[in-house]
Amino acid sequence: MSEVESFFKSAFSVDNVIFGFDGGDLKILLIQRGAAPYKGKWALPGDLVYPNEDLDAAAARVLEQLTGLKEVYLEQVKTFGSVNRHPLGRVITIAYFSLIKISNYTVTPASFAQSSQWVNVSDVEDLAFDHDEILASCLARLKRKVRTAPLGFELLPPKFTLSELQQLYDSVLNLPKKLDKRNFRKKILSMGFLVECDEVQEGVAHRPAKLYSFDREKYEEFLNEGYVFDL
Repeated sequence: MSEVESFFKSAFSVDNVIFGFDGGDLKILLIQRGAAPYKGKWALPGDLVYPNEDLDAAAARVLEQLTGLKEVYLEQVKTFGSVNRHPLGRVITIAYFSLIKISNYTVTPASFAQSSQWVNVSDVEDLAFDHDEILASCLARLKRKVRTAPLGFELLPPKFTLSELQQLYDSVLNLPKKLDKRNFRKKILSMGFLVECDEVQEGVAHRPAKLYSFDREKYEEFLNEGYVFDL
């Protein structure tokens, strides 16, 4: 084998970090591996890229094959290439992430994923390969993104309270101290992408709160152009 040929002996993989929101805690989708290496260990849904396959297509294919999830927007985050990260040889992996509303999807583990589970992000530890590192990197990206783009259009009901919206931000940021309620409301309303519905909650024991919805046009504008949400 020539020196040049040796450069073409590395493999590539994709790992999907799928964050889920259920109205309470921020969760991560894990699979239990039914094949070596790390058989029986919990891991991110990931696998090797075919030689004739683009990376984005591979991420979508692997996610669907292992979990049944499809039509999920996946954003490329970072490449991980430690020499010994895979016990079978040199494998460079590209991490993708997404944030979805758990109730909108049905997870169906298949292929070498013998089972799957939504786990609170704060409870995750000792994943296969270097998946703890990958998860930490994607979580850091999500926390940065919260401050530069609005969240919630696909994660909250069509009409929601400001408390429900703040719960989403608190879950993602997971700060030692929850966001100040008054300050959060003042800032989020000043953005202009919320519309007061002239309705209040129904069937609650406490004083019913006002309901809001997203101004889709303004929301999309912020998604495309970004903003700085100094929380």
